[in-house]
Amino acid sequence: MSAPLKNDRFLRALRREPVDRTPVWLMRQAGRYLPEYRETRRQAGSFLGMAKQPEIACEVTLQPLRRFPLDAAILFSDILTIPDAMGLELYFVEGEGPKFRHPVRDAAAIARLGVPDMETELRYVMDAVRLIRRELDGAVPLIGFSGSPWTLACYMVEGGGSKDFARIKAMALNDPQALHALLSVNTDAVIAYLAAQRAAGAQALQVFDTWGGVLSPAMYREFSLPYLTRIAKELERGDGADRAPLILFGKGTAAYLDDLAQTGADGVGVDWLIELGDAARRTGGRVALQGNLDPATLYGAPEAIRREVRRALDSYAAGNQGSRDGHVFNLGHGMSPDMNPDHVAVLVDEVHAYSAR
Repeated sequence: MSAPLKNDRFLRALRREPVDRTPVWLMRQAGRYLPEYRETRRQAGSFLGMAKQPEIACEVTLQPLRRFPLDAAILFSDILTIPDAMGLELYFVEGEGPKFRHPVRDAAAIARLGVPDMETELRYVMDAVRLIRRELDGAVPLIGFSGSPWTLACYMVEGGGSKDFARIKAMALNDPQALHALLSVNTDAVIAYLAAQRAAGAQALQVFDTWGGVLSPAMYREFSLPYLTRIAKELERGDGADRAPLILFGKGTAAYLDDLAQTGADGVGVDWLIELGDAARRTGGRVALQGNLDPATLYGAPEAIRREVRRALDSYAAGNQGSRDGHVFNLGHGMSPDMNPDHVAVLVDEVHAYSAR
């Protein structure tokens, strides 16, 4: 039996229940801006070396919680674990990011893909979830995550990151049937992956649609939104206090907030290119909202950070009929390696202090 939660305001906020203050966690809160992370990585030898060793993944997940009174932990892993387990062979190039040795470029390659077994090929992820949950001992909830079907497909077809996404957009135009087959198997895998993380102990789940915003509206509604909707509708999340809420986060997808609020997800993460108040008015209390401070705010002086935190909190309340409930404070995207941990402390403390009810 796992320990009861000592701090459940993150889960309460996602259920749009009253909380004593707005909960806060940060995308990429475990990472290279922390000297202890850099030391752990030096010892492990590589990013993948850390992610594939549950004890190290656990250590890195817990590092930011030792420094800051964050309201949630997020599993230390990578969104590309699924295609790696499908046989595409993930590796990292210094300064260039993730690459695949075997990208999928045609219908035949896509037809060979299958959903990996979560307790064999991806056992290291589930072992990490189990270990982190045990080590947290109920301090805060643990978030599990996955990339979205579309975002995974971008890396799988391009073979890595891309500036223009030419290959996958060409596939969308020239062979949409093949792309839908890829998105379909990715969706099956994401649902199985998130369900396995929940079974291993994750108490909330987030899908990162990092590249949703590179699509035209017509393409987004064909190649990303239906698959996010399938995840929200088909993923078993439990009931009542044991329910694991689902957050859909997209970068550059504010135009589709109304659609995302109707998927059946519990929360929608928003980037910093929309006012939180506007997002709250448009979603009308149908979902909790997560976000949305521009990560670059952390390069500002402490007083500037405090000012921008207050602005974001007030914007949400103004758009939510004066209430701060139903809001999880976060950045509008992930943190960068050159950010100052002291500035993160200012941000977290200001969220809690200013939002205290």
